Amino acid sequence: MKTTNRMMLLLAMLLIVGVGMTYAQEAPERPQYITVTTMHWNMDLKDFKMDEWKAVEKEFLDKVTSKNEHVVSAGFYLHRMTPDNTELLYVQAFPTWNDIDLAAKKNGDLIEAAWPNEKAREAFFDKRNKYYSAYHSDEIYATMPNAKLFNDDNMTENKILYVRTGHFAYPKDGNGDEFRKAFDDYALHVFHKNEYIKGYYPQAHAYGADRTVFVEAFILDSMADLEKMFDRNDELVKSHWKDEADREKMNKLVEKYFTPVHSDAVYTVVAGLRK
Repeated sequence: MKTTNRMMLLLAMLLIVGVGMTYAQEAPERPQYITVTTMHWNMDLKDFKMDEWKAVEKEFLDKVTSKNEHVVSAGFYLHRMTPDNTELLYVQAFPTWNDIDLAAKKNGDLIEAAWPNEKAREAFFDKRNKYYSAYHSDEIYATMPNAKLFNDDNMTENKILYVRTGHFAYPKDGNGDEFRKAFDDYALHVFHKNEYIKGYYPQAHAYGADRTVFVEAFILDSMADLEKMFDRNDELVKSHWKDEADREKMNKLVEKYFTPVHSDAVYTVVAGLRK
């Protein structure tokens, strides 16, 4: 488990040595930025029903988000194993930084078109807003290369999202070529070959409270597959780096470039509320 966990963090080294932009230029069709809004349930709401909440958000999805060309994808992620049981995440992906602002403006136009009557519009958003507390926070992340894309076109059942957050140590003697190769090798030979990982999305801080943050998001079919994922990663690591000395060399690189601090969280991917 030690090798696998540390190897997950190795992928972030690209940002330190400045080669992330090269990857982005090679694959411009991918979203460049991810916004994560951490919201909180209104715990004073006495008559909460999950199906009713889903119906309200599905109406907004169908009438607004799905018609906004500036939003590549969007979805809700509910608390499963996190420090705060009131939280839920709303995540959106955008082609460029400018699209974040353009999407907000387009949402306004789509909202007025969907609910042209002002009283009807106010009634809908009163109904929608009652589910949430007034407090929320936002972060923007830059997408990283070598993602394993999850095809959710026919997703009818909830999935599991495992999120690992690590932190850069920012060494002064980083080597871009060395870490780009390590990034490619590990992602392609471990994550992309791990049958339990249905989707893998590495992201690094772009705008927010902590510039050291590196986030890895893994989509799995079930909670049972989480431990299987770690075991399979270990097998694939040993299969690709057969020499123990090579694996130890990789561990030492990770220890140099990253702090020993990380956090883990698990969310439910809500089927039916995804663009």
